[in-house]
Amino acid sequence: MSKDCEVLIVGAGIAGLTLALELHAAGISCRVHEAAPDLKPLGVGINLLPHSVRVLDRLGLLDALARVAVTTKESAYFNHHGQLIYREPAGVAAGYRWPQFSIHRGDLHSVLLAALRERLGADALVTDRRCTGATNEGDHAKAHFVDGHGVPHEVKASVVVACDGIHSVLRKQFHPDEGAPRYSGNNMWRGAVPWAPFLSGASMVRAGWFTVGKMVIYPIRDAIDADGRQLVNWVAEIAAPQPARRDWNGRGRLEDVLPTFADWRFDWLDVAGLIESTADIMEYPMVDQDPLPRWTYDRLTLLGDAAHPMVPRGSNGAGQAILDARYLAAMFEEHGVGPQALAAYETVRLKETGDVVLMNRKAPPDKILQVVHERTGGDPFARIEDVVSASELAAIVDAYKAVAGYSLDRLSGGA
Repeated sequence: MSKDCEVLIVGAGIAGLTLALELHAAGISCRVHEAAPDLKPLGVGINLLPHSVRVLDRLGLLDALARVAVTTKESAYFNHHGQLIYREPAGVAAGYRWPQFSIHRGDLHSVLLAALRERLGADALVTDRRCTGATNEGDHAKAHFVDGHGVPHEVKASVVVACDGIHSVLRKQFHPDEGAPRYSGNNMWRGAVPWAPFLSGASMVRAGWFTVGKMVIYPIRDAIDADGRQLVNWVAEIAAPQPARRDWNGRGRLEDVLPTFADWRFDWLDVAGLIESTADIMEYPMVDQDPLPRWTYDRLTLLGDAAHPMVPRGSNGAGQAILDARYLAAMFEEHGVGPQALAAYETVRLKETGDVVLMNRKAPPDKILQVVHERTGGDPFARIEDVVSASELAAIVDAYKAVAGYSLDRLSGGA
């Protein structure tokens, strides 16, 4: 039986490209098949926490990322009156060996894609191939595709890894009765706009709470013009009875988001002005799906958002996909490219990512905002120390870091 490659990767997003680079570094042949006819930089900002940056550093991408990202210095939490609740250093400023990067998703994707083409060659990526399913065929697997003209294609490999995101075809094939995503009760609007640096110039801000409006704001590109402005990413999150359409690039309307934040004009940032100045606004429901009982069926498995879509509250979705890719490549090196490696990968990563999915629901770092909002009844405070102690706030953040795999103790070892 002739195979096209050892590992067939479905999807050329962050998960699929990282996995391809990991496999290449391990000397394992692979090919990526992508539904889109052309790859374009999409989305807005994401954060890469130190545990995922460690993986990308192993792949020799640290300098390329540092050139296009903002190296985050701190996380800061405010109430919806603009009062500081808590701040802590981030990344190397907090003592990690690896930085935290705030980065445009398109810039991250471009760095990964350039590395793929340089290291694996043009033939490693096949575009205009929409996956329709995959099958186990004894000593190999087979993936089925159609191109933009409706022409079917079949590709053989030792294993097939679905990195095809929140609308994964293989996830639907494996779990056809899974049902609709779980809605958190909140929708989000996102945008990015040129703006003057605020706070440290490399701060990640979380402010407010869902019932009165919550914001996440951070710069994702430095010095984008002669005035020294940054590209600042913002995410507005508001409680809503019905979810928005589940499309990462769904268009949003200014009138749906601005009224909630119209009086958010603080001495450290004019949040309302930031929103008003944004040309393109995107809308997305804050949804996830319950952890699956299994990802792997013999020579077929899931990875990244296809395996564990999570509520975007812990700045950790892309990071967990990158960790998946590193672990799966290590299992191939240990067990060979086949079902045993996929089973070993699932045994560890299914539980670890399931814990993150559940933690993102109940106690991600922005739990800090909920605690303060509920204890103050949404009113301004005179002294934050009279509301909650710094040690209690630190414990919330540290508990999340431990579950998500980026506590300082855990990352203090080697690469």
